[in-house]
Amino acid sequence: MKCPFCGTPDTKVVNSRPANNGDSVRRRRECEVCQARFTTFEILEKPTQGVIKRDGSRVPYSRERLLQGIEKACRKRPVTGQQIDTLVSLVEKEAFRNANQEVTTEFLGKLVLKRLKEVDQVAYLRFASVYKQFRDLEDFNSEISQLLKE
Repeated sequence: MKCPFCGTPDTKVVNSRPANNGDSVRRRRECEVCQARFTTFEILEKPTQGVIKRDGSRVPYSRERLLQGIEKACRKRPVTGQQIDTLVSLVEKEAFRNANQEVTTEFLGKLVLKRLKEVDQVAYLRFASVYKQFRDLEDFNSEISQLLKE
């Protein structure tokens, strides 16, 4: 692993421990040249999974893309990066539980909405507005009414 400070390839692992409920490994590293310390995360590279979009096209699953969508919904909300990472891990685990190679965007969206509702209701509404393609204030009003009932 290259040092992000001086670029030398000589770094050593100082400490390792599980992260994200055991789904990844957090490694504390130290550069052998400049002695700077930094953290890396190691995650299991899963077999290539695909996503079937609304129009029927198929694209490779991208954790980054899912993460970006959730981060946008949570922007300026009291939701930590750790909560978002955990949410993404839980959605992935549930979506690809049975070693399915493909899932629909509809299924992924429902999983995200279910988890976001537990974390932050405003972020839930933001994500729902894009996922459910709200057209006007009435769509928002209807979703808010549903939230209030629950």
